[in-house]
Amino acid sequence: MAPTEQTPLLQEQDAPVATTEAEAPQPRGTFAPRLGALDGFALLISIVIGSGVFSSPGPVDANVPSPGAALLVWLLGGVLAWTGALTMAELGTAFPGEGGIQPYLSYIYGEVFGFMAAWSWIVATMPATLAILSIVFVESIYSSFGVNESQPPITHKLLSLLVLVVVTTANSISTKTSTRLSSFFVAIKLLTILLLIIAGLTVVFIFVGGHKDFGGGDWHEKGWFEPRSTVNPDGSLVDWRGVSAWQSLGFYSTALYGALWAYSGWDKANYVAAELRNPRKQLPLSINTAIPTIIICYVAANAVYYVLLPWKEVSTTDAAAVTAVTHFLGKGVAYFATVLICLVIVGSALGNSFVAGRMTVAASNKNWIPQVLGTVGHIGTFRVSKSSTQGEDADEAMDQGESPINALVLNFVLSAIYILVGNMRILLTLNGLAEYAFFFLTVLGAIILRFKEPELVRPVKPFILIPILFAVISGFVVVRGAVFAPVQAGVLLAIWALGLVLYLLRKNAVNRRIMV
Repeated sequence: MAPTEQTPLLQEQDAPVATTEAEAPQPRGTFAPRLGALDGFALLISIVIGSGVFSSPGPVDANVPSPGAALLVWLLGGVLAWTGALTMAELGTAFPGEGGIQPYLSYIYGEVFGFMAAWSWIVATMPATLAILSIVFVESIYSSFGVNESQPPITHKLLSLLVLVVVTTANSISTKTSTRLSSFFVAIKLLTILLLIIAGLTVVFIFVGGHKDFGGGDWHEKGWFEPRSTVNPDGSLVDWRGVSAWQSLGFYSTALYGALWAYSGWDKANYVAAELRNPRKQLPLSINTAIPTIIICYVAANAVYYVLLPWKEVSTTDAAAVTAVTHFLGKGVAYFATVLICLVIVGSALGNSFVAGRMTVAASNKNWIPQVLGTVGHIGTFRVSKSSTQGEDADEAMDQGESPINALVLNFVLSAIYILVGNMRILLTLNGLAEYAFFFLTVLGAIILRFKEPELVRPVKPFILIPILFAVISGFVVVRGAVFAPVQAGVLLAIWALGLVLYLLRKNAVNRRIMV
């Protein structure tokens, strides 16, 4: 194996080009635009529904005073996803081409914001996501055996690392591993949620019919909005009667990050636009049917957890679905449920690992990070594939199944660090802060463009109060969440500071090269 030549690291990039009335935008995609609104509905369902609905109920419940409040948090998370998806669709159809928020931020605020968003996703958001999924996979298995550790031992972390190794290796062999199994994993997701809802309804109907309660009991003995003490994973209690209004907002912000984790993927609504025959009409229709459907599924599934489990158990588990099925039907059926849920988690992990590799290669192609991270079919600088390549040809190579091994290794190393030093709940907040800081800036930018460039063609243009609602809620949640979780906020600020230093060094090198 021989080392390959590397292209120059530093190169200026153009901002995305907006279209005016004289030139209507035509979204470009990998496939021809042949899909209808029903196909768009199915695509959004497959993108948004993940493993979060099976793992996030515990972190949400631990930070709210009652089950009713928890369900309202899930509803609010859905509203944020809905308003955010509509606003992202506006930007995606106004600036057709490459997906993601980086081009929008570069156009609205300048290249440094696009770089910082890419840097944050590569170093914080995507590695934290994979770390969470690996942790949840292991905790789901342990939960099926009746083991719910408040402070999981190091063996749990080592097993989570093993899951991460398997996922990274699978995508390193071929990126088609994820894409070929996508339909299968979507079916498993929907089947698992359907079975959960059927289980909850069965318990309710049996009890209403005058028979014994096969659930947790609290659902018909206590008030759903009555404040009660919640149990933290470390065993400490939160007495909500002694929590101030300002403190409760911090708790609610943390709870909302848990719910938003389950809605992750709404920001990919603009990807769907490129595949639709008439995005102006079909994309809003797809969003306005898919997101409410997901909200109903999530609220219903979480209501089922409160029916099947004693309420004090919901806040302490990081594998609510497995714990609920174990309590209701016993370990035998729980093993089957665990297999289904672990398949969902594996599907999400493979998909996120695939996306992480793509995002790293895209940043490398823009010369925002070293070119070696954008190579395909290489380990370091050594070629391991006959069709290995780098630069703009890397995207085409990945479409043919080749793997960005260096990018995947980087993501593995960062994810492993998060697994070793954090836990699921800490990482949920870190992930939420990292994502929604830039989502807030993106949606705020969409509002600014409404007044700065009113002539910009917007095939999808939601009512102005929709992006305003998202910006107000997300902005407050980011600020209050950062104050409530200073450690995660401090880590994120350090990551951003390092990224800014690297960006300034890059700009300085570019300017020096131009002067020479």
